[in-house]
Amino acid sequence: MTRGPTDTLEMRVNGKVTSDDEVASSFSVSGPLTDTLGFIVSGSYSWWDGNVRNITLNKDVNSRKASSFRGKLKWEPSSDVAITLAANYNDGETHSGMPFINLADGALYRGRAGYTADVALPGITVGPNNQQVVDNVDSGTDYHGYGGYLRGEFGIGDMTLTSITSYDRFKLHDFVDQDQTVAPIDGNNIERGTFNSEMVTQEVRLQSPAEDKFRYTVGVYFADTSFNRPFYRGPEFSLAQWFATAKQRQIAGFVQADWELVQGLTLTGGARLQNEKVSYTFNDIYNGNGYWSGNASDTADTYKASVRYEFTPDISMFGTFATGYKGQTYDLSTGFNATRAAAGAIKPETSKDWELGLRSQFLDRAVTLNVTLFNTTYKNLQAQQIETIGDTQYFRLTNVGGLRTRGIETEIFLRPAQDLTLSAAGTYLDAKYTSFEGAACYVGQTEAQGCTGGSVKSQDLTGERLTSPTWNLQASADFTPALTDALRGVAQVGWQYQSATHANDPATQMDAFHIVNLGIGVRAEDKAWEVVAFVNNVFDQQYYATIINRASFFGNSAAANAILPRDFRRYGGVRFNLNF
Repeated sequence: MTRGPTDTLEMRVNGKVTSDDEVASSFSVSGPLTDTLGFIVSGSYSWWDGNVRNITLNKDVNSRKASSFRGKLKWEPSSDVAITLAANYNDGETHSGMPFINLADGALYRGRAGYTADVALPGITVGPNNQQVVDNVDSGTDYHGYGGYLRGEFGIGDMTLTSITSYDRFKLHDFVDQDQTVAPIDGNNIERGTFNSEMVTQEVRLQSPAEDKFRYTVGVYFADTSFNRPFYRGPEFSLAQWFATAKQRQIAGFVQADWELVQGLTLTGGARLQNEKVSYTFNDIYNGNGYWSGNASDTADTYKASVRYEFTPDISMFGTFATGYKGQTYDLSTGFNATRAAAGAIKPETSKDWELGLRSQFLDRAVTLNVTLFNTTYKNLQAQQIETIGDTQYFRLTNVGGLRTRGIETEIFLRPAQDLTLSAAGTYLDAKYTSFEGAACYVGQTEAQGCTGGSVKSQDLTGERLTSPTWNLQASADFTPALTDALRGVAQVGWQYQSATHANDPATQMDAFHIVNLGIGVRAEDKAWEVVAFVNNVFDQQYYATIINRASFFGNSAAANAILPRDFRRYGGVRFNLNF
């Protein structure tokens, strides 16, 4: 859902430049072409040099470049007809680098004598603040895609008939320095692949008048998706080359109704019945052109029911129960073989979700308080496991068992004065596996640490916490005092906190962190323009987006590298907005 055409000509321009070489800009132009035809055109471009240095290739990485364009025409020949045609295009690239942040003293690359850190990672000082890599082959992605939709809305008496037809095409090339070293032997292993996808959808729905006490929506949905992926890894070790295709077809019918039973009390019920068919082919080129194909289909229903009561126009409570469904699929990745083919499709994932919430405003809407309690259970959870083949780790999608997530989300908004806004939000999450036998051991895990079995060892994670933080907290303040009749100042502060991330693998454990961002600037009273200078991560707190256990690269000695977030180091900049 994006902004539609406006009744008058409007233009918006946004931009940003930073001290660490980020440039971003966007624009939109919207207005009428005739009395019945409107348009909107928008685009964006962003480029960031990255915060990791590849000292082998002498370039900055962990970078990104992206551009996108959107256009929309909306024709309203009468009050009962509206037809919208929209199109979009996006293009971009990324260059990645994952610095090693931990390496045991004396660790040897692939366990080979003499292949110390100085040989495999020359010039790198491994440590928690490392921002250098030595990849001798560029890693990253190069992608582009396009698509659009045709939407028609037709008044039929007091009903509304809506039809939406869409098409989407996307291609992404990925390239990886798989060993992430410059070791003279086995230090040139690469991965190359492409994701190609195409999707067509059609939805038709009929809606009753929104102002009726009993209102409903009924509709049908169709989607057809196709996908293919060529993949290569080599030439030194963990050799692989394969080509896979997948298709999915879905047909569904759905209905939802809202019934205002008495003043302030609304009951809602909805149901969806869907049939899915999935199919695949897998050609293992490296292993003698092994070829497998298969298909599966399934019919499933999901539903929800909720009750909402408004004590006053500003205070209400609700309770909701809903079921969820994620359809069958195949894990088309390295290691696919006759055993996986014989096992068939990965089972559907289902869920049951309870929510209880409060929505409230006080003191003439100067105070807003929203609270939501939630509890969700998953059966046949689809998730990735680490599978070790030889000396290489692979992420394999499979049914891992059951999961339960529960917690509380809270939002508070305060406006103590007309020019001051305060906000805070917090989430407490308790997520545990209710069933996860046969989970892969992490590299280096011992029998005493729970890794048991014969030639293929595993661990039981039943009852263990999910790899996730327990607490996420945010707070912000926005102060816009009047400077003159035409100008306002802008002062902003934001704070975010994340508790330590629980991890079954000690090598991937992440500590708690907090980030503070500041901004100060000026804007026009009518918001026609705004300029703000900002500093993000004011106290230069280092943290990681992800930590990966790389012990398998160094003969099972302790080793880990990390994906660095955008604000791994403090940076500043200026952003501006123009509206006219």
